[in-house]
Amino acid sequence: LLGLCVLDHHEALPESLPSVAGTLPHFVQEPEDAYIIKSNPIKLRCRAAPALQIFFKCNGEWVHQSQHESRERVDEGTGLKIREVMINVSRQQVEDFHGPEDYWCLCVAWSHLGTSKSRKATVRIAYLRKNFEQDPQGREVPIKGMIVLHCRPPEGVPAAEVEWLKNEEPVSALNDDNIDTRADHNLIINEARLSDSGNYTCLASNIVAKRRSASANVVVFVDGGWGEWSEWTACSPECDRQRSRECSAPAPRHGGKLCEGAGQATENCTGGQCTQSKSLSRMEGTNDVALYSGLAAGVIAVCILVVAVTLYRKNQSEYGVDVIDSSALTGGNPLLLNSSMQPDLTVGRTYSSPICFQDLMEKELFDPLPDIKVKVQSSFMVSLGVADRAEYHVKAHPETFPRGLNRDYSSMESQKPGLLTPNAPVTPTKTQLRTTGVFGHLGGRLVVPNTGVSLLVPHGAAAEDASWEMYMMVNTEESSAHSEEGNEILLGPEVTYGPPGLSLSCPVAMTIAHCAEVSEDNWNIRLKRKTQDNKWEEVMSMEDETTFCYCLLDSHSCHLLLEQPGSYALVGEPLTESAVKKLKMAVFGSMGSSSLDYSLRVYCVDDTPHAFQVSRGGQLLEEPKTLRFRGNAFNLQVSIQDVPQFLWNIKPFTTCQEFSFSHVWCSNQQPLHCAFSLERYSPSTTQLSCKISVRQVKGDEQILQVYTLVAEAEKEQVPFFTHSDCTVTSQTGPKAFKIPYSIRQRICATFDTANAKGKDWQLLARKLHIERNLSYFAKQQSPSAVILNLWEAQHQDNSDLDSLASALEEIGKIHSKSPVKTPEEPKSDFS
Repeated sequence: LLGLCVLDHHEALPESLPSVAGTLPHFVQEPEDAYIIKSNPIKLRCRAAPALQIFFKCNGEWVHQSQHESRERVDEGTGLKIREVMINVSRQQVEDFHGPEDYWCLCVAWSHLGTSKSRKATVRIAYLRKNFEQDPQGREVPIKGMIVLHCRPPEGVPAAEVEWLKNEEPVSALNDDNIDTRADHNLIINEARLSDSGNYTCLASNIVAKRRSASANVVVFVDGGWGEWSEWTACSPECDRQRSRECSAPAPRHGGKLCEGAGQATENCTGGQCTQSKSLSRMEGTNDVALYSGLAAGVIAVCILVVAVTLYRKNQSEYGVDVIDSSALTGGNPLLLNSSMQPDLTVGRTYSSPICFQDLMEKELFDPLPDIKVKVQSSFMVSLGVADRAEYHVKAHPETFPRGLNRDYSSMESQKPGLLTPNAPVTPTKTQLRTTGVFGHLGGRLVVPNTGVSLLVPHGAAAEDASWEMYMMVNTEESSAHSEEGNEILLGPEVTYGPPGLSLSCPVAMTIAHCAEVSEDNWNIRLKRKTQDNKWEEVMSMEDETTFCYCLLDSHSCHLLLEQPGSYALVGEPLTESAVKKLKMAVFGSMGSSSLDYSLRVYCVDDTPHAFQVSRGGQLLEEPKTLRFRGNAFNLQVSIQDVPQFLWNIKPFTTCQEFSFSHVWCSNQQPLHCAFSLERYSPSTTQLSCKISVRQVKGDEQILQVYTLVAEAEKEQVPFFTHSDCTVTSQTGPKAFKIPYSIRQRICATFDTANAKGKDWQLLARKLHIERNLSYFAKQQSPSAVILNLWEAQHQDNSDLDSLASALEEIGKIHSKSPVKTPEEPKSDFS
């Protein structure tokens, strides 16, 4: 009756009884221990005969009949009916079970005479940590010494098996009695041989994965040993004889010690009878040495004099023309090349202005021309003529806009092919970050703080009698620049600068941060611009050669030279599955509604400063980390690990969470987040330590280590990622540039005009690693000035001028090796 009660009341008893009555059920197959790999459920199976019914019981509770799969067949040999039953066990079921032992299941089978129970089968979640508990360490051992390499594999279920590799080939102990790999995963070589030198790697594996340890370099060395002495030589005219021996028994190998002692020996062979003749011979030899030494010294002195005169003449002829000294740009003190000229040179200070400026109110930090006296006698600085303090004068203009152009920016300049100019200003909304500044002839820089976006207005871009109120803004709403049909994604923020009728004599330099791992083989990266009807058109691809736009990509930013105001965006189309976009990971903690509840929230955003500027509640628990997310269509998994089980409880269904690939890949600067709900068993628990694993399936993984003190004070709102001191968004005049204006003018005067030695703006571009699309600079009035503008935009995060100084120094070295000027060569602009 007990067995029948378990049956569903809709199911009738079998019409026929087993052909062999009067026996208890016998299990033909019992459930076996199983491991859940990743998120795949496992199947437990039972077969018994004779059996009216079979049910599974897991962790002491009956499994509902609806979760059983059953089938029946007749054994041809015995005529008994064999019933087979299966159930699925999911990862979530195992994670939600918090009993004192592993998750277990058994089968109960019924016949007319009673019931039989199968063995218990355990179900465990299989895993293998990444880090070895102990990596093998390199060794240097003498020949015939013992080598012991220790390896403790990563923690795993089931426990990892270990095998050893030597130079990527398996080490087999079966065929070599000298090697033992059985002792607690260690590798033991009883007597080291020279052939045992190599790189050893510990390979751990279980049903989930394989892990490789760091390689250990083993060097088996041999100390050198003497052989026998050779026979004595015949007695020489100097009345001595020699013998020798070699350090070759054995010869030192693999860094072994050399033999100690002398390799040659000399002794008197006449019993002292020819000491006087020997001394005379040595005196004659000494006189010869003195004679030859004197002659050699005279020759060397003459050579030194000739070289000195040659260098002096060359110095005098070349001095101050083309030799470029990096100290002119870095403020250093080079050697005084000419003691007769030692002027005090005043060098204008340059400032690092990465993504934000310092506050102008603090002690006038941006005094454009501080008195810094530097004793410099550099050929380059003297030739530049920077001998007096430079003076900058800003004219006061009664108008803030060019004559003939009113505030509604209705005036338009001629459009260029492929670039449309809006006929009305872009009005910022609440979801746009906007900064403005007034720029005249001296130029300056605009910055949207904490976004990786800036705009450089070159010196001389505006006319002498004009000034422009310029603006730049970043769209924080989801942009429409990318094309879903073309599999494009947004790589950086959508940026607008204006006003629309802006008229400048040279292009501005805009910097936009991006999140792509730049590779021409894996990405097709394009610049787009919004048209008059609010549609997006392609301006250029990064491989294009154009004369109306220029783009320079580095690892974190895109630097653009633009001649038309408007809205711009950088998009990318992956060409292969190896295309990578970089994500930034951060974990925040905050108290819940109950004093015992605590929440961990993990945010995944595109790795650009703009995408990182969303305010979140809670406390930042770990420095944000970067993850390389591949375009391989695999999802992103976020899981919590190593939570103290007796202090904290994890709410069900939150242990491992997953973002779909498309959700992450096409996030387009919008943040993604997930939460882990925890509950402490006691209010006295004030510490929480655990790990957050963020990994792409078949891709990279990042671990966020959490260690925090849980307190009520953590409820306040804190910004996700900001610079609190970024209050100044615009700079005008010389303080906005790194290169002092006087030096900039001399560089342009030198390189804009080609000379006989090949020194022109193309050489300057190549030395600054600007080697593509040179036709763009060729159409500029001053190609060198535009190249320097691009350099200024690219190096705004650096605090010095090292890269420019190095490039100019290389050019100077090339020139210094060239022959003396010919009369036909034109006079240098530096002279």
